[in-house]
Amino acid sequence: MTRPVGDVVLINSEDPFERGQQRGAAIRGTLREGINVYLDLFETVGVDRETVRRQAENAVSVTEGWHAPLAEEMRGTAEGAGLEVWQIAALNARTEILSGATRGDSTGSDVTRPGECSTIVSTVQSPVGVQTWDWHEELADCWHLQSVRGTPRAFVGLTEHGILGKIGINDAGVGVMLNILGHRSDRVEGVPVHLLCARVLAEASSLAEAIDILRSAPVTTSSTISVVSPEEAAMVELSPDGSAVLRPRDGVLLHTNHFLDARLAAGEKPGMYEPDSQHRLDVLAARVASATMPVATAELVPYLLSAPGDVAQLCCVPAPGAVFGDRWATLATIELDAEAHAMTVTAGSPVDVVAGAESVRLVAQSGSSTDTTP
Repeated sequence: MTRPVGDVVLINSEDPFERGQQRGAAIRGTLREGINVYLDLFETVGVDRETVRRQAENAVSVTEGWHAPLAEEMRGTAEGAGLEVWQIAALNARTEILSGATRGDSTGSDVTRPGECSTIVSTVQSPVGVQTWDWHEELADCWHLQSVRGTPRAFVGLTEHGILGKIGINDAGVGVMLNILGHRSDRVEGVPVHLLCARVLAEASSLAEAIDILRSAPVTTSSTISVVSPEEAAMVELSPDGSAVLRPRDGVLLHTNHFLDARLAAGEKPGMYEPDSQHRLDVLAARVASATMPVATAELVPYLLSAPGDVAQLCCVPAPGAVFGDRWATLATIELDAEAHAMTVTAGSPVDVVAGAESVRLVAQSGSSTDTTP
């Protein structure tokens, strides 16, 4: 049984510190749980507490230099939650910190895999997209929905407790989805990828503006950010060696957790995802090739179905006997509709969506609305 999607955190202020205070106060009762899980996870993969604090403080500094309001919002979140700034920064930089893992997982891999998300975007008409968010099962209760106003663009989204932005869509219909990648040059020095997502949602009025924001950031850890807008869509691969913009082919964009750009793929970090990521992409490509591309998110969701034991684990289920750090699960399924400026979130995998699990539909507009659908 999946958890209920839960309430929507409402944030409304033109002042970034005050937005952070509102965020921290709203999730104060549950935020510390997420911090403790992450601190344990960092330690499990070989990143000690002192290193985490140092890297988190660096994340605040580098973010300040790139876009100061995001650093202020992290400070405000800490103030509102009664926590230290480095703890909030560690959450926002969790992808970067985990990229420095020195211990493998129980499968014998050289590094702990940062997640296994899969994304599909149809551009046959106005872009629509669906992604699975696969992550550690222990963090299944450490995320929430949000509706944010007071920024240049109002936006709605799904994010983890204490993290300013993740997956969502704004009142211009510009939306982002996220897949983590691995590159040999990844290191913990640049702007956290989750803060890139937050800034695109808060500021971008077009695909071009979103791409400009993403490429302006000093990034040192790899990811793919899929961007939809009412007119067009693209996937932007980011790495310490530069970026690449992937455009639709035959009305579709697909991504899992390995580089698709040939130049960036040459620096792929070994042992991270293969062959799982390639299997998932192959299955998606085969499903796309065998049918006319849908124009509605509900029709895209079945493309991401899988069952335990399938070669391609598009719906992630913890392996029997898996221990902390290895318990991967699909925590949520997210649908974006650029033309409607809307997102639909279901706790759990596409299997749960198809079975009729509760979902929440959020619409980004100057007076954001929330509809709950059974």
